This record gives sequence, structure tokens and C-alpha cells, in this order.
Amino acid sequence: MAALLLFTLMPFVTLLSAALQPTGQPPRGLTWPSSPQWSNFVEAYQVAEMTPLLVSSVLIVIGVVPVSLLISALAGYGLASLSIPGARWLFLVFIAGLTIPFESLITPLYYQMKALGVLNSRLAVILALIGIFMPFSVFWMRTHFESIPSEIREAAEIDGAGPWQAFWRVHLPLARPAVASLAILLFLWTWNQFILALVLIEDPSMRTVAGALGAFQSQYSTNVVLLAAVSALIMAPSIVVFLLFQRQFSRALLEGAVKG
Repeated sequence: MAALLLFTLMPFVTLLSAALQPTGQPPRGLTWPSSPQWSNFVEAYQVAEMTPLLVSSVLIVIGVVPVSLLISALAGYGLASLSIPGARWLFLVFIAGLTIPFESLITPLYYQMKALGVLNSRLAVILALIGIFMPFSVFWMRTHFESIPSEIREAAEIDGAGPWQAFWRVHLPLARPAVASLAILLFLWTWNQFILALVLIEDPSMRTVAGALGAFQSQYSTNVVLLAAVSALIMAPSIVVFLLFQRQFSRALLEGAVKG
């Protein structure tokens, strides 16, 4: 496990060491600079004009994550706990959505957002990501709700709780680990979204921070130090969020393994 940990951390250490090298000096292998240039991060932040991009990324995350969580929680609960005609076939449709390559959806999404009149706006990226994330999100939540013992459902029904009350007062509180872990995944996927931001938004200042990396690379392709610094800045929020909520994520993954 220690060897695996070192293997996993090596790319991050290499990126950080490259970002701390003197500007204009190309990094050579994994060498820690004698005088780390922490000012490179400030320069990269200013050169990339990251303030509007951070605001744009936060707005897109706020538009995608809560809506996706709400829809997937309701759909997962309905498919797992309610007697919906054709629920199994409907769930297979969501499973089929997991098999569609993401790259094959870019062109249809472009023309669909153009037809809706939301092209070149954050709403185009928000709507596209919500749709793309639905198959996995519904699968994730349905799997959790199916793992809840049937006795809990029956006890809620005996107490007079209808499907709506049982969902909000019983099932959703029990699903907090699953919801929290799904929120982490949706945040990471939305924050690191690259292709859709480039295709659906023409204004660079309205893209995500990851989407701006392509434009930054085209202008500063020879400045490896600044490229490494701006890459580290883009990755930092994702790393911080995962470290803060990793216990919730691990708890959701292990929850089903300890039942029964």
C-alpha cells in the first residue's frame, strides 16, 4: 500500500516541483528547486485571469450538482421502492446511457443547445451535464435505496407515511452517505469539465477553469513552469474537496458491504 501511495502521489509531486522552478527554466525530471518560486502561482493566476473563470465554474457547479442530486434521488427512490409499471425496463434505459461514449454526444448536444437558444451560455453546459450525469446518478441512488431493509419501508407505511413523506423523512436521511459521495463525484466531474465548456461556450471568460487551460496552453505552450502552476491551481479545489469529504465517500462505498 505504501508503494501504491508513492506511485499515486508521484505525478502531483512532479507537477508541484515543476511549478516551483524559476520562470523560463524548463524542468528536468523530478528535481526540487533550491529556492522554490511560490510567486509562480500568483503570476499564473494573473496571466490566466482566473477570477472570472472561478466564478463561472462555481456557478456551473451550483447549477449542476443540486439539481442532479434532487432528480437522481427522486428517480432512484421511485425505481427502487415504488411499484412503477415498467420500472425494470426504464432502469435498463438508464443503464444503456452508461454505455454511450461521451465524445459521441458532443455534436448532438451542440445542435440541441443551439435549437434551445442557450448556446454560448453557462445554461448550455449546465443542462448538458445534468443529462450526461443522470444515468450514473440514478444507478447510484437506486442501488442505495434497494439496499434499505424492507422492514423500514413497512414501518413507515404502518405509521401512516405516504410515499412522499417516507422519502423525505425516512429514506433520504438514511441516504446521506450516498448523496454526499455522489455530490463529491458530480463536483469533481463538473469542475474538471473541459470539452463541453470549449464547445458550448464561445466567451472564454464564461468557461470553466479547466476549459480555459486549452487557451492558456496555446498562448504559453513554451512556458512549462506557468503551465504547471496553472494546472496545480485548477486541481487544488478538487483535491481539497475530496480530502474534506473522503470519509463520507468511503462510508458510502462500504455501506453495502457491511449489510446483512
